[in-house]
Amino acid sequence: MPVGSYVVDTRTGRSGVVMGHEGPYVQLRPYGGGREWDAVPDALREATPAEGGVEHADDHGCA
Repeated sequence: MPVGSYVVDTRTGRSGVVMGHEGPYVQLRPYGGGREWDAVPDALREATPAEGGVEHADDHGCA
């Protein structure tokens, strides 16, 4: 997933923004800020607009 993508970590149910890649993990930060966490790439999927996906953020001028 590219940096800046809005995704959902299916192992935790948390949504976030891809901040980078470190070794085998993708580093995520909650939309709007907060503490980063590492996720396994295979556990990620694109966020829907309701989950803070890009389309949703654009609708509200937040992206």
